[in-house]
Amino acid sequence: MDTVVRETPGNHPQLLLCMDLQKEHLAPGRRHMMVGTADVLTACSAIIDGWRARLWPVVHLKRIARAAWFNPASAMTDWLDAYRPRPGEIVFEHPLPSAYSSARFASYMAEIGSATRTVVIGFSLDESILATAIDGFHRGHSLRVTGDAVASRQPKDCELSQYRKVLLGLVSDYAAIEPLEDALDPEAHADR
Repeated sequence: MDTVVRETPGNHPQLLLCMDLQKEHLAPGRRHMMVGTADVLTACSAIIDGWRARLWPVVHLKRIARAAWFNPASAMTDWLDAYRPRPGEIVFEHPLPSAYSSARFASYMAEIGSATRTVVIGFSLDESILATAIDGFHRGHSLRVTGDAVASRQPKDCELSQYRKVLLGLVSDYAAIEPLEDALDPEAHADR
């Protein structure tokens, strides 16, 4: 946990959370398969590349639940190749949907403080991201979910765009929803 939370020109520390960018979520027929991921992964790449270029801290989260569909021994829980953590980037494993189910992550977030603006991208809007937003809210953490850089599963009884709209509405009760441009702009958070 040696990563330093960098401050932007507006003197606001920032952190990027890359949620569960794992093979499980792109495997056809799997329970946790995400849909509409091409544009989401393009947005995730742009954000991660931008943060790395600025030397801002990037944190990776990995779901390792014990349930059969998320067997930690399976290669399906491994990172998507293009989104693997680099040396010096922190990794936390969480057993439940919320990243805060990792005691190490919860401790890390408490240590860096509630003034840090935390940008959240990745999978899954309907599980890990929603649960993390709720837990972060209750801990007083300033989470910002980049709407263009999050994906969900295919809903059973409604159209995907409507499902995303409802989910983003739920998340917005606990975290700010921001556009892709704000996640890439160092000045975007200065006034918030």
